[in-house]
Amino acid sequence: MTMLEHAPQALDPRLYVDPGSLEREQHAIFARSWQLAGHVADVAQPGRFLTAQVGAETVLVVRGEDGELHAFRNVCRHRAARLREGRGECGKALRCPYHGWTYRTDGSLIGVPEGRGFARLDKHDLPLMPARAESFAGLLFVTLDLEAAPLRDSLPGLEERLAPYGIERLKRFGESTSSQPANWKIVADNYLEGYHVPIAHPGLMRLLDYQHYDVEVCDGYAWFEAPLRDKPSGNRLERMYQRMVRPMPGLGPPDRRVWRFVFVYPNTTIDLYPDQVTTWQINPQGLTATHDVFAWYRAAKPAAAMRAVQKLNHRLNVDVAAEDSDLVSRVQAGMATSGWAPGPLGEREAGVAWFADRVRRDLEAAG
Repeated sequence: MTMLEHAPQALDPRLYVDPGSLEREQHAIFARSWQLAGHVADVAQPGRFLTAQVGAETVLVVRGEDGELHAFRNVCRHRAARLREGRGECGKALRCPYHGWTYRTDGSLIGVPEGRGFARLDKHDLPLMPARAESFAGLLFVTLDLEAAPLRDSLPGLEERLAPYGIERLKRFGESTSSQPANWKIVADNYLEGYHVPIAHPGLMRLLDYQHYDVEVCDGYAWFEAPLRDKPSGNRLERMYQRMVRPMPGLGPPDRRVWRFVFVYPNTTIDLYPDQVTTWQINPQGLTATHDVFAWYRAAKPAAAMRAVQKLNHRLNVDVAAEDSDLVSRVQAGMATSGWAPGPLGEREAGVAWFADRVRRDLEAAG
């Protein structure tokens, strides 16, 4: 556990409202960090590809004919057209949809329509721009930084903590995108503390044992434990979830009574429920909005009772998300108040302090 060696401080409010902060963060944070791309099953066979957002850019990952993962900046070397969107099958080659420049899955340029019309064209000089991809606990991450340390090095102990959930064996059963009206760091701040739960989330207060809602901060991630209350909720849906929830295969009885949340710096969350796993990537969409990418995973062929529990889980969390969206919009509006400075952070905001320290450290290192 990483302990903060000074009085915890929130970020300078200018970082939430200054247009120049986005460009600095792209260079200092997003271009140098590992970003969630998807599930390992998305690129399990040769020719399968996916694309992932990395701040203002995108990365293309493809499983090559050699069986290896290859990652590139998702841009044609000719006139900057994006090569692919989403995920799917590309076969043995990647063909640009604009002018037809064609690349092998290892990134080498092999085809240029009317190539004789280009003076001094050497295809060997124009491979796709490289990026990197790594699998971690069943999930796929990418980075633009060719010199970045392996992802596992910055997440000590996390792979072992995720192992019982068997994410690599789970199947995606839902996905969505949405937007929140606030800077991405405000959305991250909100996720990283339970201090607001008693005031803003009545449903969570009925479900979770707030007194034992705990956070542990490590170098590259924050880990939250949120035990479920033994007392039945007064809300019918919440009470049904408490009564019906069962652990997925691989989880034991202690895992039935706890929700766990992981925040992988800088903008990935992994929510670990007894009945399912949810991932969320918080992408900046301009200065005052996010582009949120969600995916839900569960064990294959769940029984009808488990599917009912998963639907209950989703309904409960939809309410929480709506409450959070209102909260972050209020904070975004307040950040522009002239003369305002952040107040002190309490013990329950240790995750916010950790995140602020990481952001400051990255911005300072980048100069």
